[in-house]
Amino acid sequence: MTPPSRSQEATTPAVMFQGTGSDVGKSLIVAGLSRLFARRGLAVRPFKPQNMSNNAAPAVSHETGQGAGWGEIGRAQALQARAAGLTPHTDMNPVLLKPQSDVGVQLVVNGRVTGNADARAYHALKPSLLPGVLDAYHRLADGADLVLIEGAGSPAEVNLRAGDIANMGFAEAADVPVVLIGDIERGGVIAALVGTWTLLPPAEQARLTGFIVNRFRGDPRLFDDALPIIHDRTGMGSLGVLPWLESARDLPAEDTASLADRYTGAGWAAADIRIAVPRLPRIANFDDLDPLAAEPGISLRLVEPGTALPADADLILLCGSKSTRGDMAALRENGWAEQIEEAARGGTHIVGICGGYQMLGRSIADPKGIEGPPGETSGLGLLDIETVMTDEKALASVTGTSQVTGDPVAGFEMHMGETTGPDTARPMLLIDDRYSARPDGAQANDGRVSGTYVHGIFASDGFRHNYLKRLYPARRKGFAWDRHIDIALDRLADHIEEHIDTARILEIARRT
Repeated sequence: MTPPSRSQEATTPAVMFQGTGSDVGKSLIVAGLSRLFARRGLAVRPFKPQNMSNNAAPAVSHETGQGAGWGEIGRAQALQARAAGLTPHTDMNPVLLKPQSDVGVQLVVNGRVTGNADARAYHALKPSLLPGVLDAYHRLADGADLVLIEGAGSPAEVNLRAGDIANMGFAEAADVPVVLIGDIERGGVIAALVGTWTLLPPAEQARLTGFIVNRFRGDPRLFDDALPIIHDRTGMGSLGVLPWLESARDLPAEDTASLADRYTGAGWAAADIRIAVPRLPRIANFDDLDPLAAEPGISLRLVEPGTALPADADLILLCGSKSTRGDMAALRENGWAEQIEEAARGGTHIVGICGGYQMLGRSIADPKGIEGPPGETSGLGLLDIETVMTDEKALASVTGTSQVTGDPVAGFEMHMGETTGPDTARPMLLIDDRYSARPDGAQANDGRVSGTYVHGIFASDGFRHNYLKRLYPARRKGFAWDRHIDIALDRLADHIEEHIDTARILEIARRT
């Protein structure tokens, strides 16, 4: 895509959805609108200038040259692309921040890692990123019928307004109208909407064209008397009150803000298969869990720090991590390392994905300080492997064959580090390569402990079904994951169409 002319920029219909805070539903509303307008035949393109999340997905890059072709974007934008019928592209999320400590992030620009930064350093860097963000937006907008833009956090964080590229800073630079979303589930939604408007300067207040109240439980008409109160204080009109939609939980979450009640282990005692997952401080790509959690007869519990892993788990799964050595330390601090080692001795199946795979080995070394201070950490020692962190990031969509079940699998690699050792002679996968199959991961001699660098393998229906049958041989065939996601997106679009003034949203985007 090439940058459009100024006249094209001015006429490309676009609207930005900002929130009164994080996790108010911006991502899913944009996904639902993307599916809704795409079904109407519009060329819809989702965009988020800046995202902060350790849930990422591979995306096609506009860059050329050695190492180009693939990049990474936030998982939410990949879902929005799917909703719009598009292949994810790095232009959809040009700046991605991946937290790897309490104060520091890995910075991903145009899909590629550019380095690490603490909060103060990134705040100073933001103004220099805006031109590239606008370039990505203009490339994306070229030829589109509609661009749906998602903000990050809240525009009311006025102490961070200088150099902002995530909310009003971008909206003003790109000259796009804004819709404000509030979450009534949190309580105080009237104060959140009015307070956000009040904190903005007049020019930004004028950019707010309406509001949506999200996640209303009960009869939405009970909120009717509140609408004129909000309008009288802000001038914003209501675009709709969106009731709670339980099936929205079937869609991947954007970040850890959604984790609190997502994997609760409901029905644990009666489940055919029980899966325990330690909640690591820097857990990444935890949407690897979603296909398992959605399976009938499966109970999946995300175990909070300070809580013991359940002794009757059939499978313990270690997710990816943005700070493998730091999360390995957390396994020990919480007593989880000892519990996992004991469970393995008792015959429990253990699977590690990406950083979780690295933790299963004898050691994790980071001599260059890629993910934190340089050093080496002992792993769980359940696989005879060792990992050395490198500054080259493996990033690609892959297909292959499971060496556990023999089924085809599809997923993606997104990791730093090289893993070697005797157990890699028993790979978990053989990845399709141009000329030959490439081994990935490792298995212990008895096959009960295994690990892979490939995310998304449990979304492959045949592999997931046959892997679970190893744990519970009487299990019947499960469901189709991709169809499950598309049904959830269609339900979300239908729900939005019923309760939101989508005609007005189009008028706002078209400035008519």
